[in-house]
Amino acid sequence: MPQNIPWFVRARLKTRQLMLLIAIDEEGNIHRAAETLAMSQPAASKLLKDLEEMIGVPLFERLPRGMSPTWYGETMIRHARIALASLGEAGAEIEALKGGLAGNIAVGAIAGPAMSLLPTALARIARQHPDLRVSLLVESSDVLLERLEQNRLDFLVARLFERHDKRYLHYQALAEEDICAIARPGHPILALDAPDLAELARASWIVPPEGSVLRHRFELMFRSAGQQPPRQVLATTALMFMTKMLQESDYLAVVPVDVARHYAEHAMVRIVPVDLSCRMDSFGIITRTDWLLSPGARTVLRALQETATEIYGSPA
Repeated sequence: MPQNIPWFVRARLKTRQLMLLIAIDEEGNIHRAAETLAMSQPAASKLLKDLEEMIGVPLFERLPRGMSPTWYGETMIRHARIALASLGEAGAEIEALKGGLAGNIAVGAIAGPAMSLLPTALARIARQHPDLRVSLLVESSDVLLERLEQNRLDFLVARLFERHDKRYLHYQALAEEDICAIARPGHPILALDAPDLAELARASWIVPPEGSVLRHRFELMFRSAGQQPPRQVLATTALMFMTKMLQESDYLAVVPVDVARHYAEHAMVRIVPVDLSCRMDSFGIITRTDWLLSPGARTVLRALQETATEIYGSPA
């Protein structure tokens, strides 16, 4: 065949070969991988051998107790997952179009923009494109990025930190996020004109889980001022539980300002008159560079970008 023909055409790459690569990676054994694909082990071995010979590199290291992907294999496995997931998405989109819908779009967001940005943007989408079905997952940036990598979300409104693998991600900054403290109406601390860190350190707090950026910066705020961080803390990111717990106790909570304003407008909490120095990094729209968005997802993304410009102005 002419060399300008794509390698996968010359290799007569089969969908079952891609499925086999993923199965071997998950099972660690070609015998079990063959069983999951309802084929014989000799047939599976031949599929793998043909692929390795065509590519010219070993995809798996043969070990006494199984098989482990080489660097070449890890590359092929990652792209095999993307290719098969894309084919699955194609089938889902076609079925949606046949049913009169423009497709299903899954968006992820952290709590702040989920309160300030997403409702306005999704309401606009509902008016302009009622045939689109959009789902929203509100979680931490770490969880959302994991779901994005698994092709379970189309794009995110979240943060990227130094620890995150950014090789296949595109980040469009939107805004910074201020942090504040909230308490129930009538909490004793609200009677103080300007509570200091010593008084805040003695209070009981609802905080993010250990390991989160905000938890680290919240504790660092006290240590930098020569104070020990609060000892009585309850760790959670569940906003419904948090607001109920605040109403039932004298706990304080540290939350994004957009979240605080939403609950304060409904008289469920009050914002404590204190300036917290534990700022958060900017958040933005995160998409994958190795994945093509569906027409429906692109429509939702454009609406989100337009709404973000109206709410936040120019990027942070």
